[in-house]
Amino acid sequence: MSENAAETTDWLTIPDLAEVLDETPGRVRRLLDERYLIGSRRNGAFAVPAVFIVDRRPLTSLRGTVIALQDAGFSDDEAIDWLLAEEDTLGRTPIAALLDGHKSEVRRIARTLA
Repeated sequence: MSENAAETTDWLTIPDLAEVLDETPGRVRRLLDERYLIGSRRNGAFAVPAVFIVDRRPLTSLRGTVIALQDAGFSDDEAIDWLLAEEDTLGRTPIAALLDGHKSEVRRIARTLA
């Protein structure tokens, strides 16, 4: 991964997510537990990349992609790094491809990483 992809990403803490999603912190934790969101402890506090939120909701294609990455043996940190890093076979970052609606292509690549 390029050194700055994760470093230049905006990150939202659980209180930030609760505000953005208009949910309780408990509901935010449930979204994390159920893999609708994925986060990491970076720079101290646990946080989620802001790019994973679209229209005040978790990106719908994120959950299945995260599950595919976990099935491939990725940790949460590794999955986040992969989603935010330039992927040569996509010609962009996997999260950019997901945002553009190309979930099948992203998941196909994720499954080959096992």
